[in-house]
Amino acid sequence: MLRLSRKAILALEAVLDIACNSRPDPVQAKEITRRQGVPHRYLEQVMQALVRAGILKGVRGPRGGYRLARERRRITAGEIVRLVADLEAADEPELHGASAIGDRVVRPMIETVHTNLMRELDSITIEDLCHKAEEKGLAEPLEVRADFAI
Repeated sequence: MLRLSRKAILALEAVLDIACNSRPDPVQAKEITRRQGVPHRYLEQVMQALVRAGILKGVRGPRGGYRLARERRRITAGEIVRLVADLEAADEPELHGASAIGDRVVRPMIETVHTNLMRELDSITIEDLCHKAEEKGLAEPLEVRADFAI
């Protein structure tokens, strides 16, 4: 089964957590790590990349944390997964000595599957995921929460 990396899933969960839990105050990283059960150091790497990409906005200070940098409906799951994949690709060695069958059969098949997966992820917004979380009783109604900060 083709899987998203743990880091990509963590990034999706973190952005969704912020979208579902943002109030007037930003969501603190320690709250996210507590709810998701991940080490703070691991989360911070992902959060900083999301800030640099303009998906999140970091707020400094004692009541600081993270907010969405754009509206939920303007952030897609595909954008988040692509960002993490780019980060991970920098750490991955290049594949050398590829076989002819790999080049002509296996890689094109994987590329097709990947393209279809990314197309599907690009069609899912954080707002869509917030609605699903709300339906499952995991978030307050969207009207109660802040959407993003200017």
